[in-house]
Amino acid sequence: VQLQASGGGSVQPGRSLRLSCAPYRPGLDYYAIGWFRQAPGKEREGVSCISSSSSDGSTYVVDSVKGRFTMSRDKNTVYLQMNNLKPEDTAVYYCATDAVVGSSCPPYTYRYWGQGTQVTVSS
Repeated sequence: VQLQASGGGSVQPGRSLRLSCAPYRPGLDYYAIGWFRQAPGKEREGVSCISSSSSDGSTYVVDSVKGRFTMSRDKNTVYLQMNNLKPEDTAVYYCATDAVVGSSCPPYTYRYWGQGTQVTVSS
């Protein structure tokens, strides 16, 4: 399984970015997929995860981004729409997938990771 995250960049606070993760192949229907981030000096955290297509359709979103970030899936690509970005959202963002239960989002439960994409939010 190979994933590639893209779409990062440097933006001012309040602006938006959309991250993409591909390919999320139809053969991965039994796999959940998630977005994770790691800021300098901090542990990697789950941002948002979606259960597999064959599961309960549940979605997890970490409290710090609720109302601002939305994860979606379209065919073979998974997106993370990030609105009203804040400096504390600065991190390297990764997508990952695995056959986890529901929308479980702890990073240690995912084995297949893509290369990250840097998001920097500053004025």
